[in-house]
Amino acid sequence: MLADAVDAALTDAGIDEAAIDEVHHANFAGALTDTQNHQAPLVADLIGGAVPTIRHENACASGGFAMWSAVRAIHSGAADVVLVTGIEHLSPLSTSEVTTAFAMAADELYEIRNGLTFPGAYALMARSYISEYAPEDYRSALSAIAVKNHEHASVNPLAHFQSTVDLQTATEAPMIADPLNLYDSCPISDGAAAVVLAAPHVDTTADRVRVRGVGAASDHLALQTRASIHATAATATAADRAFEDAALSRDDVDILEVHDCFTIAEVLALEALGFYAPGEALEAALREETTSSGWLPTNLSGGLKAKGHPVGATGVSQIAELTKLLRGDHPMAESLEGPQVGLAHNAGGTVATAVVHLLEVLDDD
Repeated sequence: MLADAVDAALTDAGIDEAAIDEVHHANFAGALTDTQNHQAPLVADLIGGAVPTIRHENACASGGFAMWSAVRAIHSGAADVVLVTGIEHLSPLSTSEVTTAFAMAADELYEIRNGLTFPGAYALMARSYISEYAPEDYRSALSAIAVKNHEHASVNPLAHFQSTVDLQTATEAPMIADPLNLYDSCPISDGAAAVVLAAPHVDTTADRVRVRGVGAASDHLALQTRASIHATAATATAADRAFEDAALSRDDVDILEVHDCFTIAEVLALEALGFYAPGEALEAALREETTSSGWLPTNLSGGLKAKGHPVGATGVSQIAELTKLLRGDHPMAESLEGPQVGLAHNAGGTVATAVVHLLEVLDDD
């Protein structure tokens, strides 16, 4: 999978593998799924070089932080061309084993040893949100997010799920962790992604999109030690830093790829990113504001919910999908009116870590 992704990225960029100065690789659970913790040299083997390689692990935000580190390497002048890769191979494990592996992104002392899993953790976050804002029909609102993201993924040839779901089916699905049901939850996915980053002076064949700004932040690992169980402070801080770095405002953003491991996570992300006031994003999909024809198209790839969530690859794939959307060569691009700025948001665990990238289309001149 990763070899195919790397080959596609190098071909797309028109970059020879010999030009790569560094490799930043993301993976979360390789030690458990394939007994392979030391993965970075294997990526170097793919490009036939002895370039410096590093593996990044930041739970579900591993890919986003690999990107963040690669951008900083270029900004510092340490590298001109960086290959960013991510992969997760989860199919060797059973569902219960994957659930156990994912739980390792939580706090061991206060959460893991007490039996908390991530469906349970996000259910707590959802309950906290619902309790504070008391929406009348939260069930339909959450299900509308799943319906929207499945609709977007249905035309994405790289999506895990390429079929639609209707609101009734999504609403009546079996409960996983109340109030989250089967269609509120992302799938267990295998996948790989690769992105080539180059300094402005490097000649490439695919240089119409650039990284305009980046931001990252962390929060307390355990939910119980945070100021709010549902308000994701790490995302808010990362977003503020990215917009400051880019010298852009929220009004400049045309499309988003946000971390929706569960439908409630999309709601929390949109509010923490500053596009909705607290309590107002829950019904955004129900109002069709975050669909491809809405004022804030969100997760046009299908998001983690339907595109899939191969953990280490997710943050990298968000950048790849967003780049194609901005260039106009993504299947969903024809439903857009020339977006110029896109935002990618990748979160780790229950958003103990978060990273935001702002991408923009460059003028032809």
